[in-house]
Amino acid sequence: MSPAAEASLATVTLRARDARRVQAGHPWVFDSAVESESPSIADGSIVRVEDATHRLLGVGPYNSKSRIRVRLLAREPVAIDTAYFERRIRAALSVRERFMPTATSYRVVNSESDLVSGLIVDRYEDVLVLQIASLGLDQRKSAIVAALEKVFSPRAILERSDGPSRRFEGLEVANGLLAGTLGEKAGRVEVRLNGLRFEVDLEGGHKTGLYLDQQTNYEAVSRFAKNARVLDCFSFLGGFGLHAARAGARHVQMLDQSEDAVAASLRNARANDLAARCEAQVANVFDWLKAKSRKDPHAKASETGAYDLIVLDPPSFTRSRSSVPDALRGYKEIHLRALRLLAPGGVLATFCCSHHVDSKAFQEVIQAAAFDARVLLRRVASYSQSPDHPVIPAIPETEYLKGFAFERVDESR
Repeated sequence: MSPAAEASLATVTLRARDARRVQAGHPWVFDSAVESESPSIADGSIVRVEDATHRLLGVGPYNSKSRIRVRLLAREPVAIDTAYFERRIRAALSVRERFMPTATSYRVVNSESDLVSGLIVDRYEDVLVLQIASLGLDQRKSAIVAALEKVFSPRAILERSDGPSRRFEGLEVANGLLAGTLGEKAGRVEVRLNGLRFEVDLEGGHKTGLYLDQQTNYEAVSRFAKNARVLDCFSFLGGFGLHAARAGARHVQMLDQSEDAVAASLRNARANDLAARCEAQVANVFDWLKAKSRKDPHAKASETGAYDLIVLDPPSFTRSRSSVPDALRGYKEIHLRALRLLAPGGVLATFCCSHHVDSKAFQEVIQAAAFDARVLLRRVASYSQSPDHPVIPAIPETEYLKGFAFERVDESR
């Protein structure tokens, strides 16, 4: 950015007590943190953010309609153009190539984790899917698309900007093809995760099509599956279940409340020659577990549990701090029921993607469920999100997925 361009930027000055968090690396400037600002700032324009001593903290797009008044995109004055996005995308790609060198489908850009607040880009083989959650980036969509085409030369770029955060930025839902062609199968593509084939609906599927944040965990959990009877709850497209079947599970039962997801998981099982050991059922997991587990709340867990490996990977139970108590009750209930179906020596692999429920609270609720189920658990593994969803400790919101594997101790030995 030229000196003249920098001098022309409007300025947002922060209160002294709020500047430290931004200076430490967090890119969000909340409206409550603003001490003063230049008059008549156009929404979406790039502004200069300063502390109370007029020290530069960074630059980013402004939005008067959002509680996040400014999203910092750079610590120094730079033009937010195609060249900027290309640099950021290449830097993010280098992280994936370093930590997931064999992956062909993964998250390319993970918003704040990759220093581009408001932008998500997922790669599904030769197709890219982007989500934009901020006004400033929405106004620069053409520059983002141009940068993605330059870096990847993809067959197609699809937009799935339909997240709830857009309405807080004053934006409408935006879905559609931005570049290239999807071919005869429209938004259905075949992707590979850890060598397994999955059919993904990029246009109509959940989120951008697949839960890429579990990619490394699918394989990690499967090491407990050899010769096991496996129950995969909230199975979606069969990520955990199919990896378990490939690892040598005797039988895999997958459960999901979506008919489309169950049908897709069965197609994926057939595509990987795993159908003989897999079945899938449309079911409300809470109701299914309740019906299958023992009804006497004071009874000791069955000495011959039905499953040797149970996977719990539910959707988020809460999106706000105010509903955390209800979420914890839900987590306890589902773990209590699952533990009553777990065989002695079996493993429960369980995950929580609720940002507002931290690891300590999650483990405490599992332990409470174990106490009520009258079983003793041994923690044998801990999990986090895949490396294509990096965690920056200075930005707590970048860490949301936590998981553990617990062995039910066989106390008869």
